[in-house]
Amino acid sequence: MAYIGNTASTRYVANRAASVYSGDGSTVAFTLEEAVGSDEDILVSVDGVIQEPSVGYAVSSGTTLTFSAAPSSNSGNNIFVYYLSLAKGSVVHPSNVGLTATTGVFSSTAQATVLKGTTSLQSPLIEFTDGDDAIAIADAGIITIKNTSSVVQGEGSATTIIAQGLSKCWVNFNGEGTIAARDSFNMTSLTDNGSGDYTTTFANDFGNANYVFLGNSMDINGRAHVTGASNDTAYATGSMRGITAYVSGTNGEDTANDGDIINRAYFGDLA
Repeated sequence: MAYIGNTASTRYVANRAASVYSGDGSTVAFTLEEAVGSDEDILVSVDGVIQEPSVGYAVSSGTTLTFSAAPSSNSGNNIFVYYLSLAKGSVVHPSNVGLTATTGVFSSTAQATVLKGTTSLQSPLIEFTDGDDAIAIADAGIITIKNTSSVVQGEGSATTIIAQGLSKCWVNFNGEGTIAARDSFNMTSLTDNGSGDYTTTFANDFGNANYVFLGNSMDINGRAHVTGASNDTAYATGSMRGITAYVSGTNGEDTANDGDIINRAYFGDLA
């Protein structure tokens, strides 16, 4: 027949409305055909008499209906169970089995803890991978973005590539006497080549020698130094040699000089 509205569904699946059982005068436990959450979620009638929840019967494990006294063995079906409210469903994913989907959207309106573990979580906790593009969130809260073109948007509409905007190596060290690094990142060693002349060796090499070197220095007397490459071959993919020099205020000449506080940073693409 004709209808107004959306196309009618070709298949409709409804939850069971009621279950019927036969008493035998001795059996007190019956298995429900639908899971429920509490005693009040069903209406139970025995021989036409409505039973009081939690008194005449009780439900355990969602599907086990237990009577306080065995229903009689009257002929035919004499126990009727009407489902008023079914138990909320849940999905339990098998342990150590990957959760895979080719299409679809996962969303949640949860405002409390979304993922919570009482023991150590498998690493990575969350991982999305598509060729060279990947993001992983590990148990320790470490976020790994495996993509050299990942961007962030600033105050306006312009975007900046994250990887290229980060310092790939930096070091703060004392260059007087026996040189020693106070703190550093991606550095394996410092070499003292002479007065005010130091080489930084990288833990992870640069992809080429066209990276940027920035630095500043101050000696023990509080005099500021200029910092630069020691020569035309100072830049190498695995290390960089630079000097610190004190500039005379009278004649403008610079003299290589050890620094008490030397800071250096390197920017570019890693190998």
